[in-house]
Amino acid sequence: MTDRWFRHERRFSRGPLASLIATAELRPTERGTICRYTMDAEPSGLIGRLVLAGGFFSTAEKGFNRLIDGVRAHLAGQRPVAYEPARPPLDTARQQRLARLVETIETSGNGHGLAARLADLVRTGQDLDVERMRPRALARRWGVDERSAIELCLQAVRDGMLESRWDILCPRCRGAQLSATALDRLPTKAHCDSCNVGYDRDFAQNVELSFHPAPSVRPVTEGEFCLFGPMSTPHVLAQVRLEPGDQRSVPASLAAGPWRYRTLDPGDPADVTIGSGDGIPAVIVTASGVEAGLAGEAGSLSLENRDTRPRVVVVESRRWVEDALTAHRVTTMQAFRDLFAGDVLRPGDEVAIAQIALLFTDLSGSTALYERIGDAAAYRLVREHFAFLTRTIRAHDGAVVKTIGDAVMAAFAEPADAVRAAVAVQSAVQDFNRDQGTDGVAIKMGVHAGHCIAVTLNDRLDYFGTMVNLAARLQGLARSGEVLLSGSLAGDPKVAEVLAETVPGSNETVSVRGVERSVAVMRLAGPFTAQGD
Repeated sequence: MTDRWFRHERRFSRGPLASLIATAELRPTERGTICRYTMDAEPSGLIGRLVLAGGFFSTAEKGFNRLIDGVRAHLAGQRPVAYEPARPPLDTARQQRLARLVETIETSGNGHGLAARLADLVRTGQDLDVERMRPRALARRWGVDERSAIELCLQAVRDGMLESRWDILCPRCRGAQLSATALDRLPTKAHCDSCNVGYDRDFAQNVELSFHPAPSVRPVTEGEFCLFGPMSTPHVLAQVRLEPGDQRSVPASLAAGPWRYRTLDPGDPADVTIGSGDGIPAVIVTASGVEAGLAGEAGSLSLENRDTRPRVVVVESRRWVEDALTAHRVTTMQAFRDLFAGDVLRPGDEVAIAQIALLFTDLSGSTALYERIGDAAAYRLVREHFAFLTRTIRAHDGAVVKTIGDAVMAAFAEPADAVRAAVAVQSAVQDFNRDQGTDGVAIKMGVHAGHCIAVTLNDRLDYFGTMVNLAARLQGLARSGEVLLSGSLAGDPKVAEVLAETVPGSNETVSVRGVERSVAVMRLAGPFTAQGD
C-alpha cells in the first residue's frame, strides 16, 4: 500500500532458505515518518538453520544501518545522494571524453544549457538511475520544459554520450519485455512472462524511447531489481492478497484521475475515473475478473473477494505512461526528424495511431509571386518561409513531416499544440515579410486531429488515412491568412482554451471533396495573437 506499507515474500526452490519475507511499515509522526523494517526467514534444512544462526540477521542489520546513515547525511546536506554507488569513479580518459561531449552538445543548439547536468548524472548516478533514463522524468526533476530535456537526450545520442533503445512496455508491470535499437526491428506483439499477459505494440501507449550511457563513456550493468517493488511500479497504489470470501477496508488516498482495478490473474479489469473529493469505488473480485462497486467513505478503499480461490488485487493509476517518451510523441518532434531521419518502420509495416493532429499549410498566390519577383528570388523566399515554419512548429512541440511544393505537412501529438503553432505562424507572418523586405507571403492553413496509420514512405515516417485527407482538404478551403479547424478539433477543451486567449473563430459547415456529408469547421480569420504575446 503506497505510503503505508510494503511486503515482499520470496520463496526459494533451492538454497539454504525456504522463504524470506521483508516488510516495511511507515507511520507518520509530528516530526516526520517512522519506518519499521522487519525480516522473517525460514530455513531449508540444516544448512539454512546454520546460516540463520551464524549472524544472518545481524549482518543484514549492519547493512541497513549504513543505508540509514547515508539517508541522514543526504538530508543534512552532507552528500549529494542518499545511496552512494558501490563502484569506482570514471577513469581520466572517460572524464575527459565527457567534458568534450558537453561542449559538442551545447554547440548543437539542442543542449539548452543542460549538457553538464546530463554528464554529471552519467558520471555519478547509480546503474539503476542511468540504465533506463527517461527525459520527461528528467525534465520534472530538473525543473525544465520537456522539449529541452528530450532534445538534449536525442542530441547526446547523436554525439555519442548516450545510446537509445525502443522498449515495448508491459501494460501491467511496466517492464521492458522487448527492446530494439531501431523502429524497424520492433515486433508487433510481446508477452510478459512475469504478468502472464500478451499485448500488441501501441505507439501511443507502450512503445517507449529510453536512453542509457554509451559504453565508451560509462559501462552499465543492466537488470531489474525487485520487479514489483515501489520504485519499479510507482503507478501501483495497492497490491493486496485476498483469501476467498475476504472483505476488508484499507486506508487509501487516490488522486483524481483514471484508475484501473485488476488481479494478477487473467480476467477483465475495471476502469474507474475518480473526481476531486470523490469517494473511492469498492473493488469486487469475481471468478471472471474485477468489478467496481459503490464508493465508500473518503480515505478508505473497500476490497472483497467473491471468488473461490485466493486473489491478489492491484489498484493502479492509468497515468503511468506520463513519464514515458512514447514513439507517438517523439516521432512528432522536429529534433527527432532532423537527427534520426533514418529511424523508420520496416517496409510494409503499418502502425495504427489512435490520435494525432496534422497541420497543413500553403502559400497563397504563389504563382503570382513567382511572376512578380522572378524564379530565383521567389525560390529563396519560399525556402526562408519553410525555415520560418519549421522553427515555429518545433517551438510548439511539432515536426515537419514533409514539404509538398510550397506546402508543409506537420504532425503534433497534442491538438492544442497544433493550434498554437498555427496561430503563432499567422501572428508572425507580417514580421517575417518585413524581415524579408516583401509583402508577398500569405499563408493559409488547415488543422484536424484523429486516427490514422503510420508507414514508411520515401525513407521517412509518414501518415495516411481519412483524417489526413480531411486535414489537407481543410487547408485548401481556407482563405489567404486564415486557419480552418475541423469542428471536432475545435471542440477539444484544451483547444478551446487556446482559442479563448488567441483568436476569435466562427463556426460554419463546408462541403469537402470526397466527403459525402457537410463538415463542421471553425474559421479563424484573425486578428491573431500568439499565446504569451
